[in-house]
Amino acid sequence: MATQGEGLGLGLKYSRALNLSEVESKHDPESEPYRSKYAARELLKELKAEVGQWAQAGDSEDERAEQRLSQDGHWLQKLAVVELQLGLNHTETEELSAGEEHLAKCVRVLEPFKLSPAAVSIFIQAENQLGILWAGLEEMEKAQTYLEDAESLYNQYTKEIGTPPLDTHEHFLAEEERLSEQERHKRFEKVYTHTLYYLAQVYKHLDMNEKAAWYCHTTLQRQLQFTHYNPVEWAINAATLSQYYITKQRYMEGRLCLAASTVIFNQAGGVSSECPVEESEEERERRDQLQQKKAEIARCWIKYCLNLLQDARKLLEDDIGELDWDRQEELKIQLKKEEEEKEQGRKSAVLFGSSDTFDLIQSVEEKVSCTYPEDFLKAREVFLVGQNYVQEAKEFFQLDDHVTDHIEVVQDHSALFKSLAFFEEDQERRCKMHKRRIDMLDTVYTELNPQYYLLVCRQLQFEIADTYYEMMELKVSIANRLDELDSHNIKKINHLAQSAIAYYNLFLDSLKNSDKMFPEKLETDVVRPALVGKFRIGWLYSKMITSDLKTQLENMQQSVDCYRFVVKYCETQPEAAKAMEPELELCAEMATLLPARMEKLKAKLLVIN
Repeated sequence: MATQGEGLGLGLKYSRALNLSEVESKHDPESEPYRSKYAARELLKELKAEVGQWAQAGDSEDERAEQRLSQDGHWLQKLAVVELQLGLNHTETEELSAGEEHLAKCVRVLEPFKLSPAAVSIFIQAENQLGILWAGLEEMEKAQTYLEDAESLYNQYTKEIGTPPLDTHEHFLAEEERLSEQERHKRFEKVYTHTLYYLAQVYKHLDMNEKAAWYCHTTLQRQLQFTHYNPVEWAINAATLSQYYITKQRYMEGRLCLAASTVIFNQAGGVSSECPVEESEEERERRDQLQQKKAEIARCWIKYCLNLLQDARKLLEDDIGELDWDRQEELKIQLKKEEEEKEQGRKSAVLFGSSDTFDLIQSVEEKVSCTYPEDFLKAREVFLVGQNYVQEAKEFFQLDDHVTDHIEVVQDHSALFKSLAFFEEDQERRCKMHKRRIDMLDTVYTELNPQYYLLVCRQLQFEIADTYYEMMELKVSIANRLDELDSHNIKKINHLAQSAIAYYNLFLDSLKNSDKMFPEKLETDVVRPALVGKFRIGWLYSKMITSDLKTQLENMQQSVDCYRFVVKYCETQPEAAKAMEPELELCAEMATLLPARMEKLKAKLLVIN
């Protein structure tokens, strides 16, 4: 056993190595990014050599030397701590092979003692680091093995021993510097939280998404419980997790994550969009980063509201996409029955927060429902929350500096209006909602240069065309209820049809090659949009109203050309036929029927002339 003086000398050297690695390394020059890490490594090597017979046991594979050392677990545990630090040092300086060697040595040395209070924390940390190392090398199964072993050891230790174990650094502290039981417990739980965090990442890479979500949720909850987290990072992770939940229609959990994200983010301090008169570059950078993170959380809220409305629509729409009254009544009864069950379910879910934050989180949750809206009033409540977050996101993601992000937010805003319009019974008001969509989409579209933003322009062209198409259908439906069409309504219907056709054609023209010819075979991702665009142009021409027989004949010819185009393309490209199953049959039918009608119209024209 070392004397007190020897122990003190080792402790000082260990502390110096830690300070070099964790503090001074942050200020290393770019020309020597690892200067302090390398200096720390030399100290750790000296430290290893100074611990009695470590040089013999640590620098060779002499089993007898290790057997002699095993008689004194105290020194082997110190050796393991140094091996752990050397492993970290090598991995942090991108020397992964050497890092793996030291970490594996740490695990091997501690194997006989791993369930002891003096060794368990070191052992779990070494396995955590081996998990990270192998995950970084895309060896996910190896990473999974180490991390699951660390998790299993934690569970076994807490069940069988339970005493707060020594922290890693305590092996080089004087007796009077040892930590309290409470601090040891907190640090050990932090080590285990890291295990869960890394497992969440590994499970995600292995496409074990349900498991990954559970581990991520548990990690976030533990970080709050043990007050060890960065508020901004925590908030972004919680908001990201919410997006998984909403894709699984688990809106209660998704809302909880987002509400907690909002509350915890506010702990980072106020975020002002106004630039102070005097502000350093560092302060400006921090303010910009906070504004961006706030906007990213707002976008996650937008997706929550949008998905909730869209999923409600799927439950309520009939075969032609309109609201089914019977389904609406069924949903109302079902939701009433499930309301109590959902609140009881909350109690069994992993909740976020402490006594300080729980009420704040709940107050944010209460601002928006987590159940499907079954009528316009409830849908509007969800829509308004989403729209507020649209404005918040646009404060940072402005068109001048963040083109793609800004447009995606605008498209989500348009989709919110589209979802709300589904619940609106008044068709004139639905038209106004779609008009709002066109205005916001066209505003950003006219600002874009297709040469640089071709894919975005295509998305906007098609969406604007679709919106005009929906308005046209609504206006036709309204007109069908009138005794007689007046010139104003006729003009409106024709204008909407022509506008839709113009934007569909812009989209189709963007697919043409340099010779302005339509390609024989379209890219997979645009096959259905292109053929649907052609189909709808044909339908729109057939719905345009005119008393001029010659114009009628021209419109019918346009329709026939579009229908035949779709049919011919699907004949030459069989995979396209599968994508166009709903429309292809109608195209074939109309391509056959319309020419007969056209012959009658031509005969009528001859008589008149």
